[in-house]
Amino acid sequence: MKRHRRLISFDWAMKRLLRSKAHFGILEGFLTELLREEIQILEILESESNKETAADKQNRVDLKARNAGGEIILIEVQYQRQFDYLQRILHSTARTVVENLDEGQPYGEVVKVISVSILYFDLGQGEDYVYHGATRFIGLHRQDELRLSEAQQDLYRRQEPHALFPEYYLIKVNQFDDVARDSLDQWIYFLKHEEVPEGFSARGLQEAKEQLDILKLPEAERRAYARYQDDLHQQASMVESSYGWGMHQGRKLGREEGREEGQLQERRRIAQSLLDLIDDDQLLAEKTGLNVGDVRGLREERRRG
Repeated sequence: MKRHRRLISFDWAMKRLLRSKAHFGILEGFLTELLREEIQILEILESESNKETAADKQNRVDLKARNAGGEIILIEVQYQRQFDYLQRILHSTARTVVENLDEGQPYGEVVKVISVSILYFDLGQGEDYVYHGATRFIGLHRQDELRLSEAQQDLYRRQEPHALFPEYYLIKVNQFDDVARDSLDQWIYFLKHEEVPEGFSARGLQEAKEQLDILKLPEAERRAYARYQDDLHQQASMVESSYGWGMHQGRKLGREEGREEGQLQERRRIAQSLLDLIDDDQLLAEKTGLNVGDVRGLREERRRG
């Protein structure tokens, strides 16, 4: 398969380019291939991690879109391993549901949320590279699936109960074997290698090939992109080295006796240096010798600061 020069990574495109209506076709193509239905983006909605802050250096970027049916689609690219990632996407979808139901509005107007995660780390155990999660109600005795009545179908404009609840798509990019069996696989190939080989015909990919060409970026944007890529590599190195260093320091502190106050301050200093690298409070407590309450207190101090 002939190789082409690398294109802009999808996370950079989401952060800087795909919010423009002129580039909606790329995102619409990806979502159409993933969801197996025609997707037309009406608008890109703001979210906290879309803001240009120092947090941009973290290996995470997300985007919130609204499709033609009024459903909200959350798209997240995550590079850095996060042990509580599944709970975080649950929190994100729940918050989106609440944010989009006005006070006094009937529950029948609850918005449908679809969460799409593009993951560059191994999440859980499983042999596939695309996972789909939905809420289904199965009878304990007869094993039948609960259906909506005709009146409910008219009210909700949905055929099945699972269509009312948030759905989740997890794409484990690094687990893809580089064999493009269908149009979705073509997109995953692009997400993994940042290139579109000849013959790929998935929706949106040709637009991506044209519009995300690094060489077509303005010089200032190209330099910013290069700095961003350097940040990603540096962050990955910091995670690996600091995680191992934190484990070593945790064991060392655990063996020391006496001078309890000094030990506690040292543990707190180590934990503070790892707050941005380890999101799981329980794990961070275990590695630094603190209790979970202390770790949560440090995070709260960081937020207030």
